[in-house]
Amino acid sequence: MTKIRWGILSTANIGMAKVTPAIMKSPHSEVVAIASRDLDRARAAATQLGIPKAYGSYEDLFADPEIDAIYNPLPNHLHVPMTLAAARAGKHVLCEKPIALTAADAEALRQVPAGIIVLEAFMVRFHPQWLRARDIIVSGELGDVRAINAVFCYFNNDPANVRNQADIGGGGIMDIGCYPITAARFLFGAEPRRVVSLVERDPDFGTDRLASVLADFGAGRQLSFICSTQAAPHQRVQVLGTRAKLEIIIPFNAPADEPTAITIDAGGSMDGSLSRREILPACDQYTEQAEAFALAILGERPLPWGIDDAIASMRVLDAVVASERSGGWATV
Repeated sequence: MTKIRWGILSTANIGMAKVTPAIMKSPHSEVVAIASRDLDRARAAATQLGIPKAYGSYEDLFADPEIDAIYNPLPNHLHVPMTLAAARAGKHVLCEKPIALTAADAEALRQVPAGIIVLEAFMVRFHPQWLRARDIIVSGELGDVRAINAVFCYFNNDPANVRNQADIGGGGIMDIGCYPITAARFLFGAEPRRVVSLVERDPDFGTDRLASVLADFGAGRQLSFICSTQAAPHQRVQVLGTRAKLEIIIPFNAPADEPTAITIDAGGSMDGSLSRREILPACDQYTEQAEAFALAILGERPLPWGIDDAIASMRVLDAVVASERSGGWATV
């Protein structure tokens, strides 16, 4: 079996704890190197995860001819420059979300050489529960889908955490607000026309710690969501149709080793006790993402998303920020 050889860019926690171990489980992938700007840290990470090679610079990782693909989990402000550097070295890149700080920033990715695949790492789009939810919507069981409502919150007030550093792209909208936006774009199969936001910022960090957003998708379709970096952990996605409601119970951080659930409720009881519950088997969405990316590189299964999709997502995030500044609707 041909395998894609991966290099991991940095020892970021999400890579160490979730994504790199998941890539290792992908049948068409193998992780062959990891890099840090601190060689000792790279060596320690390589030992911890059983990775053969460690590099003390990102440039050395890009120069390795035995690497086909790079996983980029660096802080947000380094997503575009490091993705471009890797792509120009001939490496395909799986880059963490959000792919840039702004849509204008993301436009630079159009410079990626021909034949190089760049994918924004919204792993949820590869999870069977999201695919099943979309199939149910397309089937017409919910009727005409009118609204999607989502919540994504956690509590983190650590000033050293990159999510709380405004100058490098921190804040809840960039970190987790992008997920409800992706959910609506994925499930509606459309792009929003305009958005309006209500944002409250941390007085010390300057980052958004609570945001409520309404997005108009046209044709009577709406997305509304709340995201917060300083609230009790919670997440839900509800899809409201004219005949029934669908809910993804754990939409964004679905556990890799436990089944997940979708409910479909036609309103037979106000408490939901008569809803239908579909159980999907345990699935590591990071492994599914890595496998899909590897198969795309091998030419076996093209990806439905690329740089254009990532730029479109950034335009929505830009509009959310523009609405905060203007106090009114912002066009996407």
